[in-house]
Amino acid sequence: MNIAVNIPDAAKPPPRIRVDLQQVADLVPAGSRVLDVGCGDGTLLAYLTRFKQVDGRGLELSMAKVRAAVSHGLPVIQGNLETDLKDYPAGAFDYVILSQTLQATHNPRAVMEELLRVGRRAIVLFPNFGHWRVRLSVMFGGRMPVTPMLSDAWFDTPNIHLCTVLDFIDLCSLMRVEIEMGFALDALGQRLGFAATGKRANLFSEQALFVLTRP
Repeated sequence: MNIAVNIPDAAKPPPRIRVDLQQVADLVPAGSRVLDVGCGDGTLLAYLTRFKQVDGRGLELSMAKVRAAVSHGLPVIQGNLETDLKDYPAGAFDYVILSQTLQATHNPRAVMEELLRVGRRAIVLFPNFGHWRVRLSVMFGGRMPVTPMLSDAWFDTPNIHLCTVLDFIDLCSLMRVEIEMGFALDALGQRLGFAATGKRANLFSEQALFVLTRP
């Protein structure tokens, strides 16, 4: 005799989220206090809340995306990360996440300072402008590249401070920020077989994911 069994929501397998977001989620310990900056519609925050039991908050510029997140019961507020992070007290969070947003900020260094003031650790994910396809596009095409990670034309892109992996590492050194972990990722977000701090990452990684802290 077949008996139907109702599986509680908490016991169901996690839903599929974008691979790069899954890489970020895997770095966040269960029960952490988390601020997701530029959280969009709250996909990552919802995953972390449900499956990592984090005490999570979100900050998002787009009001439409804020409404979408709030409609799913997520504590997301509308705000500009470049001006509104100052309203959070120092050390308010264990982890502050900035995913695919650093390159769209006007002052990346100031943003990094605020991330590491507000959080004990920062997780930063960004596209690598040093990837070999980007270099070839500029060298042989003579035009700004359009790739899976940099999919907008130069006149229509939100990205205003594109950097390479080496540029980012140099900025961390200048700011005396400690890189606890660094992962080289492909365009989909899968980890490559070498670290983001290694020699091959600047040429072969399409994205880079770093966990940062103050020494």
